[in-house]
Amino acid sequence: MFTIVIPTKNEEHYLQILLETIKKQTLLPVEIIVADAGSMDATREIAATFGAKVVEGGLPGAGRNRGAAEVKTPYILFLDADVRLDDPTMLERAFKEMTERGLDLATCDVAPSNDSRLDRALHKAYNSYVRFVSPIMPHAPGFCIFVKKSLHDAIGGFDETVTFCEDHDYAHRAAHAGRFGFLSMAVPVSTRRLDRDGRASVAIKYALAELHIAVIGPIRHKLFNYTFGHSSKKTSSV
Repeated sequence: MFTIVIPTKNEEHYLQILLETIKKQTLLPVEIIVADAGSMDATREIAATFGAKVVEGGLPGAGRNRGAAEVKTPYILFLDADVRLDDPTMLERAFKEMTERGLDLATCDVAPSNDSRLDRALHKAYNSYVRFVSPIMPHAPGFCIFVKKSLHDAIGGFDETVTFCEDHDYAHRAAHAGRFGFLSMAVPVSTRRLDRDGRASVAIKYALAELHIAVIGPIRHKLFNYTFGHSSKKTSSV
């Protein structure tokens, strides 16, 4: 039915939490593929312990493409390593919605993994924004993208020349080639980037990225200084 693809780099802590929550789901994926970008920690060993297939990855877009190339099922679910599927029925409900609504591409709302009122308000505002602009500027954040394998292949997967917001570029192209929608659920995501880089800094960065995409087009330069891989040190990466 579907395969889960997770791009990783140095995600030993968060990946284990995610894989544990996947294991408890009422509907399990046919396979889990971890596309790893040269982790220096135990990420690969943890993936193997849970029975996941490990392939060579790269930046998130490239990693998702490498993982998708191994998929044999009709559907792919792309997840980031720092999400949790706390609701054990989440995969079952998501797949049911995809098929019953005839969606070719779908995402869901994002929720913070903590109980901060500020973070909940910020995430709610983000969810409202992406739903509002979706008719003209579809967004499907990489933390949760459910897509038909045939559509992924038809659009050539993620554009690996896009250096920032490659997931939104993917959603934009996929939504023009298939039916896009939001699933009626939210997925908890770590707030580690907000904690590390600062909420105001992250908000400004993404606001500028949105303006760039709307006025100029996909981001193919390095001015946003994107780096991939978990680090506890404060950097400008997201």
